[in-house]
Amino acid sequence: MNLVPVKTSPAPSKFDLAIIGAGPAGMAAAITARECGLSVLVVDENAAPGGQVFRAAELAGADPALARDMAPGLDLIARFRALDITYRPGATLWMLDPDTGTLSVSRLGESSDFVAERILLATGAQERPVPIPGWTLPGVMSAGAAQIALKTAGMVPSGRVVLAGQGPLMWLLANQLIRAGVLPVLVETRTQPILRTALEQGGIFSGFAQLAKGIGLILKARQSGMRVITGAKHLRAEGSPRVQGLRFEGGYEACDTLLLHEGVMPSTHISMAIGLEHGWDAQQLCWRPKLDVFGASSHARIAVAGDGAVIGGWEAAVATGQLAALDAAFRLGRLAAADRDFRAEASAAALLQARALRPFLDALYAPSQEILAPPEDSTIICRCEEVTAGSLRWAAAIGATGPNQAKAYLRCGMGPCQGRLCGPTVAAVIAETRSVPVEEVGHFRPRAPYKPITVNELAGAPQGADRLS
Repeated sequence: MNLVPVKTSPAPSKFDLAIIGAGPAGMAAAITARECGLSVLVVDENAAPGGQVFRAAELAGADPALARDMAPGLDLIARFRALDITYRPGATLWMLDPDTGTLSVSRLGESSDFVAERILLATGAQERPVPIPGWTLPGVMSAGAAQIALKTAGMVPSGRVVLAGQGPLMWLLANQLIRAGVLPVLVETRTQPILRTALEQGGIFSGFAQLAKGIGLILKARQSGMRVITGAKHLRAEGSPRVQGLRFEGGYEACDTLLLHEGVMPSTHISMAIGLEHGWDAQQLCWRPKLDVFGASSHARIAVAGDGAVIGGWEAAVATGQLAALDAAFRLGRLAAADRDFRAEASAAALLQARALRPFLDALYAPSQEILAPPEDSTIICRCEEVTAGSLRWAAAIGATGPNQAKAYLRCGMGPCQGRLCGPTVAAVIAETRSVPVEEVGHFRPRAPYKPITVNELAGAPQGADRLS
């Protein structure tokens, strides 16, 4: 038998602060930390800084379809690149030991270890799954995925395009597609009345600038001639061998590409895997880490910033990144408490302003129960293992009290996505079947490696596979 030798690796590089993610929160934190004199490592899966909202901004910023949306991020990216920051693009954090501060990072087919006194998770948001019948058909994808293709490769869908769902991203993407020469049809699932929601939630006047921007996007899309169908229910993608149309209560729209979206939620895979305390957010209908005003978590070494902490948009993400970096400088003895608090005032005020409209948006675009827990038993929930809603209801009926028990029964959450995509729906279906709140059902317990890595990388990693035991 041929054995793969374990490589002898050099001692891991050490930093004051390691940041996972180079989106607005991660870049803002890195800039502030360097200004405070900290040594900084930034690990990011993308090929260039920017995160999702400013993805590939340095290239896509010249695209007429994207230029106005990318412009605010270019200055932030330029400031980030100008500083002495150890930046590792195209790299994936696959394991984190919060007690020792050791980060295992895969890049270019090799794994390396780094050590940091303080670690900031700035992993951003992920799209909420939209498990409707037929959503696994070729030609059906998320709105976020279509936006990534537009930003990174200048690709737009051909033929008839339908956007289905709700949320600010739908109107932003619609405008970007229109500027790129594609006129989609928008099938909106929003059922909440705007005026009543505004009166109940408030924040309209303090968040007027954001509201005005959103209204502008809606007006521009409508003025372009885009058809908008409102109040759609019971969505179903139809077609063979690929999607050919979207059926909904009272209507049908033919399409060659169907883009689904029902909002976003914090990406908590790593924060859950390392055991941070989380709480259920009843407004945003998701789990998020429990943090103090500076983003410090239940673990003394770990902080969280940006949409990975709470959904708030890129301006809020910048402010939370700055606050987390100032707190890191204080905890590492580079700032006195009074200096930290004084410098934090501007960021705290910016954060309050950036989040002012959020309660209104969360209420206006709250997903329906049929999106959270699909009623048709044949609807696939876990795409990796092809587990249906009916199978989950069966598992819950015979004793599966939560996602982790259902995993043992059905293998849901055991595929390459490790439950990132199906986890929220699995929990919602079980909760509905058991007639209990989702927070009582709980969530998947992810473990390292957080993303798939090769056996060769694992064999060559410092200390080899023993670190996973």
